[in-house]
Amino acid sequence: MMDPQKTSVTVRIAGEEHTIRASAEPSYTRRCAELVDDRIHQIRVQAGLIEGHKAAILAALSIADECFQAQEELERVRADVSGRAPQLAERITRAFPESVDTD
Repeated sequence: MMDPQKTSVTVRIAGEEHTIRASAEPSYTRRCAELVDDRIHQIRVQAGLIEGHKAAILAALSIADECFQAQEELERVRADVSGRAPQLAERITRAFPESVDTD
């Protein structure tokens, strides 16, 4: 099996340049790097002087927390939609009984 074509992209995170090889679009890789860089910057501003690796760890934890919260919200929305679908189907059937196939 062949790997997808990987592209090298140079990004700047926490003041350091990093070359990333990824199969994602370069613009996507840059967006990811920008998010990480911004989060590290926010943590350094909030915490004051903090070592680079500690800021990176806190940034990773913050991003992971957002990811888990988004996953939980998605599951809540899916459950809500799944719960409403049968009710909606019943309302449509009652509103348009002539279009329901009863074979």
